[in-house]
Amino acid sequence: MEQPASGAEPAGAAGGDAAEALDRPLPDGVRRRVVALVSDAFGGLTVTELPAQLRQYARFTPNRRAKFAGNAMAAALESDPVFRQRIGERISQSQPELAAALEAGSPPAAADPVDVAAAAYVLRPPGWVKLVAAAGEEAQRADAERAGAETRRELERLREELAVARALTKSETERLRTELEAARKEAESLHRKLRSAQSDVKRGEAALRRANAESEAFRAESAAQVSAAESETRRIRARLAEAEASVEASRRAAREGRSVEDMRLRLLLDTVLESAQGLRRELALPPAAARPADTVDAVEPGRMSPKDVAARALSETDPALLDQLLALPQAHLIVDGYNVTKTGYPTMPLEKQRLRLLGGLAMLAAQTGAEMTCVFDGAELAAPVLLAPPRGVRVLFSKPGVTADELIRQLVRAEPPGRPVVVVSTDREVADGVAKAGARPVASALLLKRLSRV
Repeated sequence: MEQPASGAEPAGAAGGDAAEALDRPLPDGVRRRVVALVSDAFGGLTVTELPAQLRQYARFTPNRRAKFAGNAMAAALESDPVFRQRIGERISQSQPELAAALEAGSPPAAADPVDVAAAAYVLRPPGWVKLVAAAGEEAQRADAERAGAETRRELERLREELAVARALTKSETERLRTELEAARKEAESLHRKLRSAQSDVKRGEAALRRANAESEAFRAESAAQVSAAESETRRIRARLAEAEASVEASRRAAREGRSVEDMRLRLLLDTVLESAQGLRRELALPPAAARPADTVDAVEPGRMSPKDVAARALSETDPALLDQLLALPQAHLIVDGYNVTKTGYPTMPLEKQRLRLLGGLAMLAAQTGAEMTCVFDGAELAAPVLLAPPRGVRVLFSKPGVTADELIRQLVRAEPPGRPVVVVSTDREVADGVAKAGARPVASALLLKRLSRV
């Protein structure tokens, strides 16, 4: 079918537009449906068939085209008869029954008036203005009905809310009235209690005044009694002085009369002493060497305690400090094994670490004669350690669930108070714990330096 040029319009269409024209704006519902019809038919036209102002929307989807180019399409449809005719041909192809009915002047009764008005606006059949106006009136009537229905629903909802609010207000009023009555009763009770408390206060004040008066009277009476007691005390002291003089005179007379009895008693005492000496010679008893003072635990002159050794002017890292500590009588050296080995030679396997440390401790024990105990953490042991402890060194592994640190603290607590106990560990928690128990903590580096001289 041959299309007319974009600048001309068929005579029938022009005549129809000239004969019929809208005297009012296109209803909103009809306008939206017209834009949707144009947007759907838009895609069937080539770019050259589109007005210049609409060619930029050629690749848009129908929805985006209706959203962004709605006003432009409506303006082109109104001002460009050729574009309107082409859109009408697309609508006639997509909705042939509706287009034929509009051309015949008898639109389907069952069709949506808005659809009929939108198609009539594009196709412009005879009487299309009436169809558009009727559709606008129908749309307005439908909108009015919808608005009325919504208004009725909203009114019904507001009535229900009002009824609920009234019920709530009534119940809240009843509750507040009940609470007010309870508050009034409580206030009356509090007033009664306040009056009773005021009465109690008044009675208490009166009792306090009576007590003050009685106290003043008792104080005066007490002062009088004290004065009388002081007088009686002076009299008793005078009589006591007289009695002491009499007793002293009696003692002098008794001493003079007891001289013979004292002589007899001394003779008997000499007899008992001589008998005891004879019994000692008879039993050949040696003289007593021990004295009670020897049983008291203290530091004798020439002997040093761990604190005395620590007070000497030696550095904490000087091996001579460890020598002095181990030189104390009955010294016991307790070593935190892995703490020392991981400080001195951490890269070696654990087995070689143990052997190297125990070898050095064995030589140190041979040199100093001190008791030595080396403690290792046994928490990670999967099987018993095949290890022969060296001579002079006690080797202990902690039990499952017990750390080496706790085992060291148990060993320190097991020692009697006063025995020199030296604990080698860099662990601050261990050092503080054993120091509270009376042991002397030293750093692992100090033992490593001392072992390097062995």
